[in-house]
Amino acid sequence: MPKLRLTTQREAIFNNEVISRFELFNSLFLTLPFYKIKDTGTLLPLFFKSCEEGIKQHKKPAQIIEEFFAKYTSYDQPNDIIDLLFRFIQYIERQVVLFDAVEDASFNKLNTTDEQATLSSVLKNSADNKPALAKVEKLIEELSLRLVLTAHPTQFYPGSVLAIITDLTKAIKENDITIINSLLQQLGKTPFFNKKSPTPVDEALNLAWFLENVFYFAAANIQEELDRDLDEYNLESKKILELGFWPGGDRDGNPNVHVETTLAVSKMLREILFRCYYRDFRVLKRRITFRGVEENISILQDVLYKNAFDQNLEVEDISELLKTNLNEIKETLLKEHEGLFVDLVNDLIRKVDLYGNYFASLDIRQDSRILRNAHEYCRQNKPISSLYPVNYDELSEKEKLAIISFKEATIVYPTKADDLTNDTINVIKEIKDIQKRNGEKACHRFIISNCQQASDILQLMELFLWNGWSKDTLTIDFVPLFETVNDLKEAGKIMDILYNNPFYKAHLKNRGNKQDIMLGYSDSTKDGGYLMANWSIFNGKTELTAVSKKHNIQLAFFDGRGGPPARGGGKTHRFYASMGKEIANKNMQLTVQGQTISSQYGSIESAEFNIEQLINAGISSGIKELHNVLLDDDNKAILDAMADDSYQAFLELREHELFVPYLEKLSPLKLLSKINISSRPVKRNGDGKLKLEDLRAISFVTSWSQLKQNIPGYYGMGTSLKNQEKAGNWDKVVKVYSESDYLKTIVDNCMMSMSKSDFSITAYMAEDKEFGAFWQQLYNEFELTKEMLLKLSGQETLMANYPVDKKSIATREKIILPLVLIQHFALEKLQHNHEEKERQSLEKLAVRTVFGIVNAGRNLA
Repeated sequence: MPKLRLTTQREAIFNNEVISRFELFNSLFLTLPFYKIKDTGTLLPLFFKSCEEGIKQHKKPAQIIEEFFAKYTSYDQPNDIIDLLFRFIQYIERQVVLFDAVEDASFNKLNTTDEQATLSSVLKNSADNKPALAKVEKLIEELSLRLVLTAHPTQFYPGSVLAIITDLTKAIKENDITIINSLLQQLGKTPFFNKKSPTPVDEALNLAWFLENVFYFAAANIQEELDRDLDEYNLESKKILELGFWPGGDRDGNPNVHVETTLAVSKMLREILFRCYYRDFRVLKRRITFRGVEENISILQDVLYKNAFDQNLEVEDISELLKTNLNEIKETLLKEHEGLFVDLVNDLIRKVDLYGNYFASLDIRQDSRILRNAHEYCRQNKPISSLYPVNYDELSEKEKLAIISFKEATIVYPTKADDLTNDTINVIKEIKDIQKRNGEKACHRFIISNCQQASDILQLMELFLWNGWSKDTLTIDFVPLFETVNDLKEAGKIMDILYNNPFYKAHLKNRGNKQDIMLGYSDSTKDGGYLMANWSIFNGKTELTAVSKKHNIQLAFFDGRGGPPARGGGKTHRFYASMGKEIANKNMQLTVQGQTISSQYGSIESAEFNIEQLINAGISSGIKELHNVLLDDDNKAILDAMADDSYQAFLELREHELFVPYLEKLSPLKLLSKINISSRPVKRNGDGKLKLEDLRAISFVTSWSQLKQNIPGYYGMGTSLKNQEKAGNWDKVVKVYSESDYLKTIVDNCMMSMSKSDFSITAYMAEDKEFGAFWQQLYNEFELTKEMLLKLSGQETLMANYPVDKKSIATREKIILPLVLIQHFALEKLQHNHEEKERQSLEKLAVRTVFGIVNAGRNLA
């Protein structure tokens, strides 16, 4: 079917199935009798109209809101005004949920897979061509996808709301008005936020909702389809999908994560998995009531029940026991009972193969500076103290590498270490027991954040050898994380040193000559801006691939992607599909975090679709293995120049004296710590003065998105393109764009960021004495970038090539427009003196708006 016709059909479906139904259900929603919000539904449309008209006239938010209250209500006391605004927020938050559910109910009608990129299609097209089929077989053997769920603080829907969304989506699909009405009422009475900050274990439990209710089924369904496709062509089955998990293991910058946290989460993941297994087993047991399987059923009944519910059980890895008994049942069914219900057995076997005893691998992550401190502490104690000079930390990297000896030892600790060092030592010891209980894959990766030199990896390996591990049993993969622009430039040299180190080389051989390398999109964007971050990662991947290939190492890039394009998000699968043969791309690994989890993996249908999109991207990229035109000398020179220009523009902005004050005063940045959704601090230096370098990338990007300016997602792009035009290189830039899917994806995602920006909301700032010129600078770059991107892409409007996505974004932005105004109103009021009680109310008002704005954006933070 032609792409234009398909797009038109999707637009029609979106208008009829999503927009029309939302308006219908929203009218019902606004009349529901919720507690303490009488007449709010009547006033909200009037408030929205006042907001729209006020923005057109460039009025300040406080003026817009005060004029609304004077015209449409009798409220004149601050408490009454704030109370009604809170009620508006409650409604709008739930309108966002309603729109989510309506849109999700039409998911299958709106989203279609490119059949040409599926494994089934590739196999079919290669069936009569032995060399082609052999190439596909080799690709399948090497292909893998690892999705890692992370607990970054932008997953605002609690489990109770996620369950309502699931049920509401189902009811909307079935047009069950009675159930819809009941669920909307339930939604109105269900809290959307926590009264206190969650612990890391709470975060893990909330995130495990997706493992239990979505991924457990979606991953197995996809594996079943893969097995069926491969079996049709007599190819061996291959486990492609793996799940990873960060809550409870990621302690980088989170002082609330301790070794006890890690142990509790590993136990929790195992228990939830076995409850899933037991749930499936009960269905299987109810059907398989035949002779010859009684003993196997009895064994499974006993072990599954105990592992799911017995808190005092001494646990161990029993995955082989489960598979042995299930396979014996399968064999009996095939031999003696015509294979009746064998599909139920196959399904459970497949799930045990996928999830083992652990469900998702628990990654451990810590900053290199903390790990260096732990290494220093251990060196002070016997017997290690005799191996290192006192001035070891002052030595050059070359001198350090010559001294590191990888001696196995049992250190005696006569003095107590600081808390972070103590945690590092204890978690290293406990990983071994986690592997014993849940299997090796339950916890086998240690990620080193802010990795700046080869010794950061090698010293961590020594910490393992000094704390209960031996060289022969070191079942750990050490994963460097390169985050800043400068770190990415040095990454290739660091890995070359590691690959040449005899001890590390032997360790990699024991691990199958496989190396995972993590790249951070969020911090690189905060450090260098949107284009420089993406270009630095592209070049870093190219160099790291070449270095690994030289040493015959199978490389897997672990991409630390956030939700928005400014943090590596957007249409992620298109990035993977656009890689050339110069970048290792057969082992895809990426973080899934924040609102992206619920928006892209919130239902079994959407999870299956998005997982398939990533697998298909790996297949199509692997089959084509085309040369990436961005590496041609002329094209690379153009992108180098564009990235440098973009970087300089972003750097000048970052160093502007008003950059941090602007964010502090006009965005809810300083209030983000009051949002009770995360155990992780907003910034790394605790209660110290706010510095940009200490600010977490997620807080940085979220603050700009709340302002509806999304600076990290586009700033510098317009300047870089304009400079190329002035230099007479415009035709060359257009040619590069037309030939490079990678550059197209960068541009498309940049347009997505800009589509979620609206400078008209803050247009009143142009006349501000303090920030007027600074606001104008931001606005000018936005307009320049918009002009240049439209000229480059040949589109008439931003995201014109994605009309359904464009309309979805516009609708969501319209829904939450009053929230943005309320937030600005509260922040503006907070600039003046108030009694403590009123100040707290205004702060709470500003904080509450953040939830709905991020939820509506789906990938804003």
